[in-house]
Amino acid sequence: MIAARFYAPGDLRVEEVDVPKIEKGELLIQNHVALTCGTDLKMFLRGHRLATPPLIIGHEFAGTVEKVGEGVEGFEEGMRVVAANSAPCMSCHYCRIGKPNLCDRLDEVLVGFSSPGAYAEYVRLPARIVKQNTYAIPKDVPFESAAFVEPLACVVHGIELSNIKMGDQVFVIGAGPIGLMHIQLAKVRGARTIIVADLSSERLQRARELGADQLITARDPVNQVKALTDNRGADVTIEAVGRPETWELAVRAGRKGGTVILFGGCPAGSTATIDTSLVHYGELTLKGVFHHTPNDVHEALTLISSGRVRVAPLVTHRMRLTEIEAALRLMQKGTAIKVAITP
Repeated sequence: MIAARFYAPGDLRVEEVDVPKIEKGELLIQNHVALTCGTDLKMFLRGHRLATPPLIIGHEFAGTVEKVGEGVEGFEEGMRVVAANSAPCMSCHYCRIGKPNLCDRLDEVLVGFSSPGAYAEYVRLPARIVKQNTYAIPKDVPFESAAFVEPLACVVHGIELSNIKMGDQVFVIGAGPIGLMHIQLAKVRGARTIIVADLSSERLQRARELGADQLITARDPVNQVKALTDNRGADVTIEAVGRPETWELAVRAGRKGGTVILFGGCPAGSTATIDTSLVHYGELTLKGVFHHTPNDVHEALTLISSGRVRVAPLVTHRMRLTEIEAALRLMQKGTAIKVAITP
């Protein structure tokens, strides 16, 4: 089969490899579409702690069941399916206390990181993922939309932690795919006003189409956010960029007693300088957000299937697997929001 394998930062090769062999409890998926992701771009540019080259990368995908492993129930050959890229062990400390997204053994079955990924014609699904995080795709949902289940599940997790209430004023920093999904879910949760900041006018226009009420292009939008919120600041601020400076900005944009969701992952070793008086005297709640839970994955598919979250407008380019490096370069330039990759 054809697959894109990561060898070193900047070295991604499309080449012939063996079709994966499956074991008990596993599924072999014929991949119909994979989506580019900011994490894949980061891996391509600078590597990843879990990536042992050569490694097939990519982790947002949907396809059909090609082979069913021994003992697997509920799936059959030809079934249209979508899966998350991981599944918790359900036995470690964090799983037992209700934090399966922080599972100590999550890395064991992480598709596209510790397990071969989705920039390929076929993907092997480990048994834990088959058991907990694999679903039949409803007949009226295209493969391309279903492939958004994994990133949307992460956003569902972030929105849950944000505790957005009816009538809240929400500030989203970044109008990339993650920010655009946060906008839609914030609206679903009842946000009265959604303010969005981004340096790209094109992305801001897409944010407007998906529910944003106020758009900001300035590099330091705090004063504008204050002006739009009776000089208080946002009830909930969501950082969806992953840079230390935008983490710092998010804290400065929140109102007293507000919540700041630090969703974007910064480069390893990054530090951010936060005004402690804002956190202390303003009683700010800062929350880091990581990954998703099985409940989040199920909810993400429901949101896509019902149309309450529109994911089709997030795909700006469609390319073949042989063009994967060019697709990631479009992401790097900010030209593409999501690229749908077909084998």
